[in-house]
Amino acid sequence: MKLNQNLKVEIEKYKYYVIIVEGNKDVNSLKSLGFEKVYAIHQNAVSIKERAEQIVNQVDKKDKFCIMTDFDKKGKELYFKLKTIFQELGARLDSTLRGIFLKARISHIEGASKFIGKLDFA
Repeated sequence: MKLNQNLKVEIEKYKYYVIIVEGNKDVNSLKSLGFEKVYAIHQNAVSIKERAEQIVNQVDKKDKFCIMTDFDKKGKELYFKLKTIFQELGARLDSTLRGIFLKARISHIEGASKFIGKLDFA
């Protein structure tokens, strides 16, 4: 339970990171939690590498990036692919937030706002 009480406080530190997610539902979920720089990697007619380049070119070079794909098999495979691409593009990666979500057993990013929203502090 202690993790739940600290979860909102813990994620505050990452609200200004560039967050890379799979799709628009993930973007909406994290934006509803107060994250500002959330980008979906999947876009029509754009390859993942092209999309990664677009994102890197849109943000401040000093920004830290966190790749927040789902924790299912497909999401994990995409995470490692994206990690390589963003490293090649010179992005500063930090996976701490990903670890926080994993510990909290948030397996799908689109459900994060519902899960975290349910955490009421008495």
